[in-house]
Amino acid sequence: MNVSETIVRCLEAEEVEYIFGVPGEENIDLLDALYDSNIEFIVTRHETSAAFMAGIYGRLTGKPGVCLATLGPGATNLLTGVANSNMDLNPIVAITGQAGLNRQHKISHQYYDLIKIYEPVTKWNAQIKTPDIVPEVIRKAFQVASSEKPGATHFDLPEDIASAEYEAEPLTVRMPKLSGASEETIKEAAELIKLAENPLIIAGNGIIRGKASDVLRTFIEHTSIPVVHTFMGKGALPWTHDLSLLTAGLGSQDYITCGLNASDLIITIGFDIAEYSPKDWNPEGDKPILHIDTTNPETDAYYPVKTSVIGDIGQNLSKIKQALPQLKRDVAWAKEVRENAMNELKDYEEDSGFPVKPQRIISDLREALNDDDIVISDVGAHKMWMARLFHTAEPNTCLISNGLASMGVAVPGAISAKMVQPEKNVVAVCGDGAFLMTGAELETAVRLNLPIVVLLWRDDGYGLIEWHQMKKFNRASYIEFGNPNYVDLAKSYGFEAFEIQKTEELLPTLKQAINLNKPVLIDCPVDYRENMKLTEKLGEIICK
Repeated sequence: MNVSETIVRCLEAEEVEYIFGVPGEENIDLLDALYDSNIEFIVTRHETSAAFMAGIYGRLTGKPGVCLATLGPGATNLLTGVANSNMDLNPIVAITGQAGLNRQHKISHQYYDLIKIYEPVTKWNAQIKTPDIVPEVIRKAFQVASSEKPGATHFDLPEDIASAEYEAEPLTVRMPKLSGASEETIKEAAELIKLAENPLIIAGNGIIRGKASDVLRTFIEHTSIPVVHTFMGKGALPWTHDLSLLTAGLGSQDYITCGLNASDLIITIGFDIAEYSPKDWNPEGDKPILHIDTTNPETDAYYPVKTSVIGDIGQNLSKIKQALPQLKRDVAWAKEVRENAMNELKDYEEDSGFPVKPQRIISDLREALNDDDIVISDVGAHKMWMARLFHTAEPNTCLISNGLASMGVAVPGAISAKMVQPEKNVVAVCGDGAFLMTGAELETAVRLNLPIVVLLWRDDGYGLIEWHQMKKFNRASYIEFGNPNYVDLAKSYGFEAFEIQKTEELLPTLKQAINLNKPVLIDCPVDYRENMKLTEKLGEIICK
């Protein structure tokens, strides 16, 4: 055996199903070793897409997704997707081919020090400089990637090492389990909750990662504490629950702001401050925080932690609940917040204006899908609308990247999601700006025979940037671009495709696209004049 064959044996021991990537000269030994493996190599059209696919695989399965690129431009293309997964806390292992050790001491064709380049965007990385460390490097890459908080790891494989003779057994796969907090800490947390008059929970993705959604529900019903979700925590509590205040995170005034202002204790559960800055919801830095998570809190002037409850989230929530009597609180204000947020969507259910308003698009999309279907939002103005108004009943059914928040994630992510959960309908919601960054992956979806639906919100420009420009300067600059004929483009890849020409066509077209059971793109013009109308409306909110 050689090193590449040993690496594949180690990857098989980690139960790797897929490797997403682009072949290159420096990784051909590893690709050849994969040829006789039960691991399927998924050829993508760009390395960034490969990392996006690995990240969504990791988010949905909890196991590290794996992506592969060659050295030089292949590795630097991969970097954005790796950084995205690391900040979104999606477990992935990135593999890069590399120049041989015999030319790394000098300027050399396509050679950069990838260990230094990847170090800031990964939890851990290493180069395999000698064959006998292969089993340790592979095991550590997977263990670190999937340990809380999860993220990206990376190893670099020089081509001369990849072909060197070597044989070894994989290390035994063991994952340490999180423990619970001490009794003293549980008592402190329970006392804070008991004394608070208006506590409020901010639910993050850590609840979903920890499979603690059911525990959260019993906890809030026992304590009568309303819950607001971050973009990435959507679905931790069903939107139909009376104590669900839906989703916050715009970074500006919103209905939930009144609840945050009135709260005398913020309980963050599985929360990561990278996706919702505490400065936006605790601007004076005066509200005490009860931090319930798997790791210690980040130091932040606007995040004054009173008590930290660290460890297994579900286990600790259960212990805190047991330490508390049944609590009854007046949460009439929560009902008002819910009604305001949901009425915003109801008011547009029958709106026939064209181009289609964002609220109507979301209303029709929600009606067309089952509660357990998966929607992946790309990054742009549509992400803000999807986060606020696309209501979710189950975890991991509306996936939003809100750490690094890289454009282009939705189409590759939808491909990966459909591979992981083929029984569910999967929709990629994209703006036209983000779509063309990774749109070549339509070919990948067709090649793999994956019936995803791409819902394209077309406004012929970078709508989110225009929104910010209008808020700050009352004028827009340098945000417009041209577009191809998306129906023709999608059909050239082998997709079925439709263009919405009047608002009433959208819902039946969505239902038809889902029932076709083949790859479909829907080109839907969107009326982003609603962006500034929303800004004005939210600016008029006066908290009682």
